[in-house]
Amino acid sequence: MSSLHAHGQHDSRADLATAAQARLQEAGEQWTPLRATVFGALAGFDRPVSAYDVTDAVSTATGRRVAANSVYRILDLFVANNVASRVESANAFIANVHPDCPHDCIFLVCDMCGRATHIDDDRITGDVRAAASAAGFRPVRPVIEVRGVCAACS
Repeated sequence: MSSLHAHGQHDSRADLATAAQARLQEAGEQWTPLRATVFGALAGFDRPVSAYDVTDAVSTATGRRVAANSVYRILDLFVANNVASRVESANAFIANVHPDCPHDCIFLVCDMCGRATHIDDDRITGDVRAAASAAGFRPVRPVIEVRGVCAACS
């Protein structure tokens, strides 16, 4: 039986930021003003974006130039703690709409509009992990992406 499901998203960006803050603090990390600003900028986009897009948004929001390497480090911290996800094929990041739920992500990436829909299917990702293990490989974080055209663009 497949456990395909989509999670309920948080009602607002403030609610999502609160969930992201709680997740980081549970992991023993601090929720600094810069981290909050980076998360707010990332959550403000409706599609995966580059670290440079986030850097520009943070610089605009703070009224001062923020170093891209600082934003990269924060985004990497967010990914490591399930607060954001990385869409590998686009070299882009997206806020995780349910940071309190630790699933391997499957992204459906639209080649026309650039949006990425996140779904969870524990059966598929479990099969990928099992196949990797059977080949003598210790999987850490499966990345599954399906490129194509979303319903809105087709």
